[in-house]
Amino acid sequence: MEWFESWFDTPYYHLLYSNRDYTEAENFITKLTSELELPQSAKIIDLACGKGRHSVFLNKLGYDVLGLDLSRQSIEHNKQFENQTLIFDVHDMRDPIDYTPVDAVFNLFTSFGYFDNEEDDKNVFKSVCNALKKDGYFVLDYLNEEFVRNTLVPETTITRGEIDFKISKEIKDRHIIKNIRFEADGKSHHFFEKVKLHTLETIKNYAEESSFERVKIWGDYQLNDFNKDISPRCINLFKKK
Repeated sequence: MEWFESWFDTPYYHLLYSNRDYTEAENFITKLTSELELPQSAKIIDLACGKGRHSVFLNKLGYDVLGLDLSRQSIEHNKQFENQTLIFDVHDMRDPIDYTPVDAVFNLFTSFGYFDNEEDDKNVFKSVCNALKKDGYFVLDYLNEEFVRNTLVPETTITRGEIDFKISKEIKDRHIIKNIRFEADGKSHHFFEKVKLHTLETIKNYAEESSFERVKIWGDYQLNDFNKDISPRCINLFKKK
């Protein structure tokens, strides 16, 4: 079992990240869909949807949404939100998506770069391309390598309820590795996250191999222009050729 299969399916993962700003996320998605000028009847895939907060909000905006995630627990949780235009399913993003071609695929909040094998990264682009209509959009919201290197905090402790999550970060072999240690339920736990520090050029090459062109890069969730030295995010907008 790979690290993301075990860690993302635990309640501790969702507890650690329970402070995520829903208002910021909803404002971002509102700006993004407006920028893309997607009609309200558009079909969107939320790839690596987690517990579905973005899928649900997209659906409230009027879109027909398919939320996909590898975590069975997350998808089971999301089933309560389903309706005629909002569906959730378990899916590995490296595999082909068996669904009617869609207008856009969103991969948000660093849900890419988990795989050791480069072919797995390329397969994500291939599956997304095959899922899109011609001229469809792929939004890949990723970390900015330079910003990560310049702002890395080696050690920190985050308290959620009665649990102190002791977190250490390091950059090793072009990966950012986050070790997460804590005591809970009478046991010592250790999980880690490992994300590739892909360069802009590498991501562009993956995209072009799968018949995408990159048409825009934003640097934050307010959709300001990307600056490699100071932008906290690297939000890629690709269009299927």
